[in-house]
Amino acid sequence: MKIDAVFSGGGVKAFAYVGVLASLKEQNLKLERVAGTSAGAIVASFIAAGFEVEEIEGLISQLDLEQLVDPPVLTKLLPFTKWLFLYHMLGINKGDKLERWLETALASKNIHTFHDIKSGYLKVVVSDLSLGKLIIIPDDLERVYGIQPDLFPVAKAVRMSAGFPFFFMPKQMPGKYKKKSIMVDGGLLSNFPLWIFDNNRSGKTKQRPLLGIKLTDVAKEGIGPRDIKNALDMFQALFSTMKQAHDSRYISKNEKQNILFVPVQNTGAVNFHISEKTRENLIQEGKESASDFLKKWSR
Repeated sequence: MKIDAVFSGGGVKAFAYVGVLASLKEQNLKLERVAGTSAGAIVASFIAAGFEVEEIEGLISQLDLEQLVDPPVLTKLLPFTKWLFLYHMLGINKGDKLERWLETALASKNIHTFHDIKSGYLKVVVSDLSLGKLIIIPDDLERVYGIQPDLFPVAKAVRMSAGFPFFFMPKQMPGKYKKKSIMVDGGLLSNFPLWIFDNNRSGKTKQRPLLGIKLTDVAKEGIGPRDIKNALDMFQALFSTMKQAHDSRYISKNEKQNILFVPVQNTGAVNFHISEKTRENLIQEGKESASDFLKKWSR
């Protein structure tokens, strides 16, 4: 059976998606159109590129997350300079290694630009801080920036969506205005873009079942009071609140029977030092959560 799917962000917690995809395959559910934010955009891009679940698992199991951490060389010689880069470049890591990893992986399936992907089958959510807009790539490229969608690199779009503020230096987008736009993590404005395939809004007939897959910090959607003791705690709470505000309101107005919640507790989104055991636990959690959900999913 063919279905569409939307993947939430979640940083390194997205290892859980491998288990989810394995369960979907066991149930003979084939993903067609896919969309995602941040880490969810990475998974969505691999699916749109034609990777099988076993190939996706191979890609990430061989990936050394610490190799994606790429601060400027000067910070290794003079550690205090990382704060200068944070101030002037708006981030500590360049994010070039992440983009090159994505380019290499997608190129193995002959995927380079959105021209290489079936029209409408991959949507990537990005936040444009300069314009104060939520951007869907490739849909908004021509209208907002005057850029031909077919020529835009998929890896670049996904890297933008996964640009966690301050951890990665933001990408810049040229456009119709004199100054380039600052592009960051799509989760800032919509961490779970379930609305992206909302056929009812456009009056179109539903093409196929839509499954939303959301990584959560607790078994049930919702969070308790945060313990905010310093500026870093405040930033993390601020970012987390912004990520959930828009999507929680949307979800509350829609039926939840098509949303698979995957609890992924005690793992930081940008903790690139997680152990092999933690990876395995995340994958297993994803598989078990999906298996339980699919048993009762009325599609």
